[in-house]
Amino acid sequence: MGRMTKENEEEGVLLPSYEEGQKDRRHTYRFSRIHRRIKLLKDILILFFLLALLVIPTLVYYDFPFPGHPTDLPQYIKEGIKQCEVISRPPPSHKPFTSGRTRSDRFVPGTRAVWLKNATLWTGERDGEQVIYGADVLLDGGVIRKVGKGSEFVKMAKELDAEEVQLNGAWVTPVGIVDVHSHVGVDAAPSLRGNDDTNSWKQSVQPWLRSIDGFNTHDLAFNLSISGGITAMLILPGSAGNIGGTAYTVKPRWTYENTPESMQVEPPFIISSSSHSNQTWVRTNAWRHIKHACGENPARVYGNTRMDSSYDFRRAYTEGAQLKAKQDRWCSDPKSQKEPFPDDLQWEALADVIRGNVKVNIHCYETTDLNALVRISNEFRFPIAAFHHAHEAYLVPDLLKETYGSEPPAVAIFATNARYKREAYRGSEYAPKILADSGLKVMMKSDHPVLDSRYLVYEAAQAHHYGLNFSHSLSSVTTHSANAMGLGHRIGYIREGYDADVVIWDSFPLSLGATPKQTYIDGIPQIVRPHVVEKPREAQEISPAGEFEEEAREAILARGDPDLRSKRSVDNVIFSGVDDMFLPGFAMSEKGGNVVVMNGEIACVGACQEFQEMGLDFEMVDLKGGSISPGMITVGSALGMKEIDQESSTSDGVTYDLTSGNAEIVDDILVRGVDGVMFDGKDELLAYRAGVTTAVSYPLSSSLFSGISFSFSTGALHALEEGAILNPSAALHITMSNSKFSISTKIGILRRLLHHEEENDLTKVMKQVATGKRRLVVEVNKADVMASLVRLKKEVKDLKMTFLGGQESWMIADQLAEEKIGVIVSPSRSFPGDWDQRRIIPGPPLSNHTLASYLSSAGVLVGLGIREAWEARNTQYEAAWQFTSSPGTFSKSSALALVSENLEVLLGLNQIWTGDVFLPSSSDPAFHGANYDISTSSKQILSEFISPDHLQSSSRSTIPRSERSEGQSEEIWTKLRRNRSWVAFEGDMFTFQSRVRAVRGEGKDNVDLF
Repeated sequence: MGRMTKENEEEGVLLPSYEEGQKDRRHTYRFSRIHRRIKLLKDILILFFLLALLVIPTLVYYDFPFPGHPTDLPQYIKEGIKQCEVISRPPPSHKPFTSGRTRSDRFVPGTRAVWLKNATLWTGERDGEQVIYGADVLLDGGVIRKVGKGSEFVKMAKELDAEEVQLNGAWVTPVGIVDVHSHVGVDAAPSLRGNDDTNSWKQSVQPWLRSIDGFNTHDLAFNLSISGGITAMLILPGSAGNIGGTAYTVKPRWTYENTPESMQVEPPFIISSSSHSNQTWVRTNAWRHIKHACGENPARVYGNTRMDSSYDFRRAYTEGAQLKAKQDRWCSDPKSQKEPFPDDLQWEALADVIRGNVKVNIHCYETTDLNALVRISNEFRFPIAAFHHAHEAYLVPDLLKETYGSEPPAVAIFATNARYKREAYRGSEYAPKILADSGLKVMMKSDHPVLDSRYLVYEAAQAHHYGLNFSHSLSSVTTHSANAMGLGHRIGYIREGYDADVVIWDSFPLSLGATPKQTYIDGIPQIVRPHVVEKPREAQEISPAGEFEEEAREAILARGDPDLRSKRSVDNVIFSGVDDMFLPGFAMSEKGGNVVVMNGEIACVGACQEFQEMGLDFEMVDLKGGSISPGMITVGSALGMKEIDQESSTSDGVTYDLTSGNAEIVDDILVRGVDGVMFDGKDELLAYRAGVTTAVSYPLSSSLFSGISFSFSTGALHALEEGAILNPSAALHITMSNSKFSISTKIGILRRLLHHEEENDLTKVMKQVATGKRRLVVEVNKADVMASLVRLKKEVKDLKMTFLGGQESWMIADQLAEEKIGVIVSPSRSFPGDWDQRRIIPGPPLSNHTLASYLSSAGVLVGLGIREAWEARNTQYEAAWQFTSSPGTFSKSSALALVSENLEVLLGLNQIWTGDVFLPSSSDPAFHGANYDISTSSKQILSEFISPDHLQSSSRSTIPRSERSEGQSEEIWTKLRRNRSWVAFEGDMFTFQSRVRAVRGEGKDNVDLF
């Protein structure tokens, strides 16, 4: 019940009781709370509605693309989405072009169609086995429009107004020659400090570099390479560091734009635009390429051990993998990203490698390095396109098959270039055959300018000679290389729709001296006025591969270091099937005759029936139409002075500079090379097996005076062996280039010494030189320097001088002939490698003469030399090349004289210094008298270089005792009476279908059989 207060009582108001008040308050509070909640909910709904008005239009635009809504996606998101599209593409996989392709992206408007008629086509099809005889090829629009035979060519050619070219059965190969390893343009010719962009010396790992950025379009090698049939090449950075940068594919022909960009084939990036104001840098769907290197080069340049190099690779690829992961995460939800697409100029190329978009080419020699890169390729899951150099790959072919990916790497190698450093020491000429037999793709490469890419087909021909079949040999410089470069869908085969890159050859492309008659790139003939040598019919025939199964097995069993010495030596042997005798004083009356050797000396030439009936124990060797020739001579390299070029501990060392004047004890001491000679090296023994029985070397030097040269037997075991040292003191050798002071200073020093009277080692020799008793051999290439030396010769009348190198000697050929100055052309096939030799005679098809043939035609006595020791074994081929290239100048005999009797005179080997006087050696015509039969083309020139009395016929076979100087020992004359060395060749020695079967070394009493 309610209670009354005083005030209430007065007003008559009754208040509710406590309980009733509490109940009422609870009711009011509940109502108020509900009211407030409703009001709050209404406020929230209003706020939500207002927010929705702001947010919904944006959501509608992004999630529901109705027309008419504005676009405001940030630009970095848009650009990132484009990059996501690029990295999401699968690796390039192009379908081969077909006949539906009638115009190339590289077509030059105005190029006339060409109808090649009656060709012998090597198409590249059927694993290189397909050859089509009497076929026609129609080139138009920069592509091969039609291949085959039939009357349809006539109509099509007429409609296209095609130029008709009658080939008369000449060989045609597709794509020309493809060089998968070249530095043309980045190591440009002539070599100058200002155009050397092969390597960066900043650091060992630089995947961000691009060879195209250093590509020099003025390289003199472009036209030379084209003249050798090169139509495409991969331009790699150098191998100084572990990762040298990205590489690019180019065609070497001149373009209207004359830019590196315009020479590229399927560039991975292009400038795309509809106008100059709208240019963009676009990633195409073409392959990228990158160069890696391992082994000695990074160690030499950066001091890296192999462990360092492997770590550098792994560290770099970890960076690439991390970048790839960041990019993949970004692209998984691009519209939510707050940062731009992750990119890094340093590592983006390696991220692309891991994605499979880059052809990885690795300079790698040894098993340990190959194994390391196989591990790394699997660790980071990227395939390897090719191992380059790979001198030990033939020893571990199955290792290469463990590389990550579905296809094992191809192998890009030299034919015979090896042993120039330790990791190349076990290289083998049988490697191409062994690798191909193991199922690996073999590619021959130039590493231009290490080898002149112009002669890349020569590498394939040598591989063929040493056992690689003809289809794989041709593929090694065409289809295999094109596929390894990712261009096999457009080049590498003669197929309709493929690029119109073909070469017409003067002979079977793998024959010795094979030379293009014409090279077409994009359907455009590249050689303006080709000089063509007509080759005989037999030069057009497919030659069989050489049979070297046993030698290849030995190379494998010996782990690349087989015993190169002859396994059998005999005293008595009968050679049958001998077609030619090139030895002085001998001749074959008919083909297929016999040559009898008794006690190491030739006893009979002809039928020789009586010897066969004597019942003696003769070894019988069938030469199968072969020949017996003089032992050949090599000069120009460090053979005998150094075993491994890049290992100083294997060499005699560099001589003291006599012009430095820093130490009295060595002042005026002239070094004799014979004191530092080394025997039994691989290059010496390989040369001996190839018929090069004599080497001439001189001290290693970088100053004016090299020292006194000497000649030695390449087959000897050591210096004390009988017949090891043939001429211990021959010519004085000097060099006129690459030293610390000027040419004019050198000429001045030389002039002074030639007139000097003071007696010391140097001036004694110089007096012998001045009086013509000792020949002076000058290493020189530049015509201007040679002209100065000619003027000096006029001052010193009796001076006998020879130029070694002589690349520009053709410019003063008449003056050289007049002054009786001979030239040893080295290298025998000219290349403008540096400024002093930039003005060359290139030889066919760019000129009608080689340097050697031009000089010989002018009356200059000529010999052939080399530059590096590994080349000595190929001396036979260099002489044969001169014959096949200049048959109008050289006969077979005179071509052989270039590497034998001519060198004996030009190097002063026709005299031996006994310590008191000079005696004629067994190579001097005076020694042999009437028995010395000089080849007709050389006889007149030789007579200008030696005493005319030496050339007169005489009945004596040796100089009478009465004509000898006092004190000359009987021992010396016994040595002089020995027969000169000779070589027995099976097959025609002027082709690759020959091999050495026997060698009789200088001073030996027996014959080594091979």
